[in-house]
Amino acid sequence: MFISDIQHFSVGDGDGIRTTVFFQGCALRCPWCHNPETLPRTPVTLHFAATGKTETRGREVEPQNLLQELLEDADFFKQSGGGVTLSGGEVLLQAQGAAELANLLHQNGVHVLIDTAGSLPFSAFEAVDPYVDGYLFDYKSGSAEKYRDVIGGSLTLVTENLSRLLAAGKYVRVRIPQIPGFNTDAASIDEICRNLAAIGVTAVDLLPFHRLGSAKYAAMGLDYAYKDAEPLSKAQIDAITAQYEKHFTVTVEK
Repeated sequence: MFISDIQHFSVGDGDGIRTTVFFQGCALRCPWCHNPETLPRTPVTLHFAATGKTETRGREVEPQNLLQELLEDADFFKQSGGGVTLSGGEVLLQAQGAAELANLLHQNGVHVLIDTAGSLPFSAFEAVDPYVDGYLFDYKSGSAEKYRDVIGGSLTLVTENLSRLLAAGKYVRVRIPQIPGFNTDAASIDEICRNLAAIGVTAVDLLPFHRLGSAKYAAMGLDYAYKDAEPLSKAQIDAITAQYEKHFTVTVEK
């Protein structure tokens, strides 16, 4: 497997205290991505001008070797109802390696979630599914054109994959990032709601926009398209939440 980083004591990637493994490489190019260092399939060097610090992200690891580091957090998983989340980038671009790691964790009684954007063949889900406990599934827009032209994905593929997981009775948390100017206007929300309700979604998680990844863009010598975008106000978030609550049970993540 080729991974970017490991984050211990994470509380935003599923229930309980979790350890998140960020896989390197992504099929999408969301201009608001807060983990730009995970996008390439090769190592990335970040130069932080403010501190003079340089970091290289991206290393090849064997699942068995990574297992030992992850199991060091096993007591926290048990006490909190947490586990390991495999994220990215797009973890399912490395489905076979992810499946091997998930199987090893499964054998050691560790709860495993896959965090995915879902824009890839369903065979990737089939590879990991026997060994994972569920999915955190991003749904970014109800517009096929926005998926294709803005982020380089396929709404049809995303919707079909989500629908198949739900029809199979899998544990899926649908997560919708709230991106100013992209999917937070009333028409865009209505489009998302219609699409998700049609395939049987009953609950969604709303992920408020933030600019926490902006320093990484500068460290990589890249322009950040959302550097001037303001986080949504409480009033805006409340209004968005109210619109989603007409159709779903809603959780707003912090």
